[in-house]
Amino acid sequence: MYGHHYLYYIGYVSYQNMPSSARNIFAKRLKQIRKMRGLSQENLADIAGLHRTYVGSVERGERNVSIDNMERLAKALDVEITELLRE
Repeated sequence: MYGHHYLYYIGYVSYQNMPSSARNIFAKRLKQIRKMRGLSQENLADIAGLHRTYVGSVERGERNVSIDNMERLAKALDVEITELLRE
């Protein structure tokens, strides 16, 4: 039984430490493009119809973003969703 929990724990840790997860790529690109557009998190949130704290948590990779919100953020930045997922 101990071995089973140990293997699960190792798998969980290695999954969490994946450096190029889609969530982290999206977070990094969102922040990068927002800054290139000269927008604050609050400006972007207003344009996208989202809350500023939500945008901040997405940029930090803390949120699992729905496809609907990806689309709202992409439209607010005038880019395709795929641009926000490109490394």
